[in-house]
Amino acid sequence: MSVFEEQISRIKLKLAQARSVDAKRKTFGASYHRYKLYKPLKPKQVAAFELTQGITLPACYKAFLTAIGNGGPSYMDSAAGPFYGIYPMGENTDEFLENAASYLRQAVTIYPGMTAAYWEALKQDLLADDLADDVYTAALGLVFSGILPIGSQGCSYYHGLLLNGPHAGRVVNIDLDLAQPVFSFADNFLDWYEGWLNEVISGDLTADTAPWYGYRRSGSMAALLEQYQSSTDPVFKAECLDGIVAKTVLGTVTTDQLETALQNADKTTHLRWLQILTKFDYNRAKPHLLASWDDYFPDIVKFIYWYAKDHCAEWCELVVATLPLVNDGETFRFCTYLLTESQYPFGPVVAPLVHHALADIRVTALYTLGKLDDKGAYLSSFISGLKDESEDVIRTALQALSGIKDPQLLPIYKDLASRSHSADSYILSNLKQRLEEYPLTLQQLQQMP
Repeated sequence: MSVFEEQISRIKLKLAQARSVDAKRKTFGASYHRYKLYKPLKPKQVAAFELTQGITLPACYKAFLTAIGNGGPSYMDSAAGPFYGIYPMGENTDEFLENAASYLRQAVTIYPGMTAAYWEALKQDLLADDLADDVYTAALGLVFSGILPIGSQGCSYYHGLLLNGPHAGRVVNIDLDLAQPVFSFADNFLDWYEGWLNEVISGDLTADTAPWYGYRRSGSMAALLEQYQSSTDPVFKAECLDGIVAKTVLGTVTTDQLETALQNADKTTHLRWLQILTKFDYNRAKPHLLASWDDYFPDIVKFIYWYAKDHCAEWCELVVATLPLVNDGETFRFCTYLLTESQYPFGPVVAPLVHHALADIRVTALYTLGKLDDKGAYLSSFISGLKDESEDVIRTALQALSGIKDPQLLPIYKDLASRSHSADSYILSNLKQRLEEYPLTLQQLQQMP
């Protein structure tokens, strides 16, 4: 009797259940794989592949291939699974590097919990200029050795399976653009696969705001909350919180429990629990948001915009009062999102910030003013942007002036044209668009007195 027999039976039942629950194929990739797999392989076929490649596949993965299925109707003949599914055995093994066979036999060099410094050192040789092909391949082989590509997530992202070492059988999320790999929290391939089915069935992965599966701790909200409360390990608790934040359904957990968790939170977790309560019950969270505003307003404006857009107007006066204290571009952007979402008359408040010391804030201020129906009233602000030292600010001012024709602008446009010599300058290309509204050509502008 296989040690995985009971789990295999559960997975087969859950595949049918997921197919029924997600009949509209809302889960990412489901419209491709349709929760279908082709027939399983015979054990001798798996053994032949192992012999040819000189590797031993993890038992959990072999159980999947021989008892559940191999390949399917999805992208690159993939079987039903997370994202675009699971590759057929032995197919697309060179996704990470060409002629991958020899590297599949080598020891895995990455591991769960590795530091950013370790990863940077491991990939360092790949960043050198003008590497010979064989040197580059060897360096890439060191990074991805012992990892079998098992599926595509789209673009440069893949899921891989560790073939050897203490973490053999674990699934890891790989980015071929060399962002640090992210390990799935599941102990092995089958747990990872069943966890995906659980989140399809629960509705977490069918929601419009569904997270990427396998990048955070999975499980029901109730399970994650229990794990969080029973642990004293701050790293583990933070992982549980990341998983809870990503949930889209409460399940059996109540907002009473979430509010209690917020009230009991220490300084290291208060903000995370505030985010969670805001996501699932804004009205209940609002008194806590107000009480926390002075300490956490850069985060609170994000929470409101992400989870409570319909309530943006309730926060406008606080946002306006806080704007003079904002000194980073991201926070300022979210403040403008709230003001524009609520249709607040923000022009007089935002206009002075075209003179802010930070170019990032000046860019956002000009962009935001450019959304106004009466943006012509802020011509002096746009002119200030056109005279800025930052090309990003100048370009934004030009774009924001779309539809505005004013004689005061032409001398400034002419000066800009004389300062922008590059034919492929973004400033020149945007300037030409503004001149078309007059209509004028660049040559005609330059000939003006």
